[in-house]
Amino acid sequence: MTQLDASARQNLEPVEDKAELTAYLRSGCKPKDQWRIGTEHEKFGFLRDTLEPLPFSGERSIQAVLDGLSRQFGWGRLEEEGHLVALKKEGASITLEPGGQFELSGAPLSHIHQTCNEVHDHLDQLKTICEPMNVGFIGFGAAPYWTREQMPKVPKPRYEIMRRYMPKRGNLGLDMMHRTATVQVNLDFESEEDMVQKFRTSLALQPIATAMFANSPLTEGKPNGFRSWRAHIWTDTDPDRTGMLHFVFDDDFGFERYTEYMLDVPMYFVWRDGKYLDATGKSFRDFLEGKLDVAPGQKPNIEDWKDHLSTAFPEVRLKTFLEMRGADSGSWGRICALPALWVGLLYDSQSLAEAWDLVKDWTQEEREALRGAAAKDGMAAEVGRIKVQDVALKALEISSAGLKRRAEQDTMGADESGFLAPLFDIARKGESFACQLLRDVEAGADQRTLFERYAF
Repeated sequence: MTQLDASARQNLEPVEDKAELTAYLRSGCKPKDQWRIGTEHEKFGFLRDTLEPLPFSGERSIQAVLDGLSRQFGWGRLEEEGHLVALKKEGASITLEPGGQFELSGAPLSHIHQTCNEVHDHLDQLKTICEPMNVGFIGFGAAPYWTREQMPKVPKPRYEIMRRYMPKRGNLGLDMMHRTATVQVNLDFESEEDMVQKFRTSLALQPIATAMFANSPLTEGKPNGFRSWRAHIWTDTDPDRTGMLHFVFDDDFGFERYTEYMLDVPMYFVWRDGKYLDATGKSFRDFLEGKLDVAPGQKPNIEDWKDHLSTAFPEVRLKTFLEMRGADSGSWGRICALPALWVGLLYDSQSLAEAWDLVKDWTQEEREALRGAAAKDGMAAEVGRIKVQDVALKALEISSAGLKRRAEQDTMGADESGFLAPLFDIARKGESFACQLLRDVEAGADQRTLFERYAF
């Protein structure tokens, strides 16, 4: 938290009722010509000579990489309790997950060509800074070799609160924090009706994305029995704030219903007087009534609500936009493929209607079963009449057609549909990248071989 943030918060008016919280969500509605694409991807840093995780501080460290990016490429610095923990520049930011995972939160962009250029520029800057340090970065859904204890611990106060609380709610929460990495895209909506249709469609299809992007079959160097261990981890993290949110498919779902859901998600923390206060397990409803015991007599402001919205981790998350959260991190091409998939499905009205037709008859039990099956079996997953490979191929065809209708072209005249090529290859073969990793290991590839082969 910067000093500017702290000062600004002191001047905010308190929220008086639930309607203001719902109005914040509704404020995300915008006309189609203002829709944008915000892509986020996480990756693991490592020391190329020892293959150990990149430590938080030191001559070759997370701090050193952030400092280098700031000095050489003009990124603005954000510090917390004396530590450099984030960078900002031109609508984009670089932040740190609890285990030191580097996350690029991209600027809101108009099309996937810009997104892919942004990813390329970011990775090129990282390479420039990291090569003299003999440091590398790699994209997997979960750390394939390192133990939880080996991972660096980013010393942010909010993370310390979460570290204490996570083991009380599930067995794998600390692994989620320190040993997983994702790629996601944030997308806009025009109205409440548009939000609802996009939320339902993308939530049902999230396990299909999980299967296509599955890239975490190894834990501490051995097969873990899952194609996406990252996706499995989320099933044993915290049932109060994760999952498929089946109420999204109820007739009365909308902004107000999501507000009610978030009011029932237990709190993690509250920011007051320049520090994070531990509010784990406490009620935002009590906070709204001025009855939060760690901040007696105080009511939340809208920044507190924004903080709270960020502490729920369902497969699709609503803020003033929708976040697609089902995919493992991966290579450069798959980072670009994720926003292409969802933009093609959700930003074209014909595609959105066709994608909904794919999933509208699925039952709650089928949607829930697909989530587990996709994590375990990837593209080979089947739940009754639903075969993941078949649905993936149909979804990709719908997405491709939607991207072609968008007709956003690069300087060579190519539209955005070409970014789906890695996913079409996966869907046609019926094998995610996890299968390739397992074959590499079976053929005798060790950690050094895999890191040299797949690092950015």
